[in-house]
Amino acid sequence: MPRTTYRFRVEGDLPAHAVDEFCDMRIEAVPASTILECTVVDESHLRGIFALMRSLGLTVVSARPVRR
Repeated sequence: MPRTTYRFRVEGDLPAHAVDEFCDMRIEAVPASTILECTVVDESHLRGIFALMRSLGLTVVSARPVRR
């Protein structure tokens, strides 16, 4: 898997304690959700991001690669 930019949408606002966990991501609050965007280097990195979101109790609404 080549480096790919991903856009994740999670339900609701990102809790303050979670912002530090995603310091390497672009974070954008939008109505009723939060968008996080970052470059994913490989499949294990992608799985790690999902595991982190799950451990923080976030509900992932979508996760999509971004076409540039």
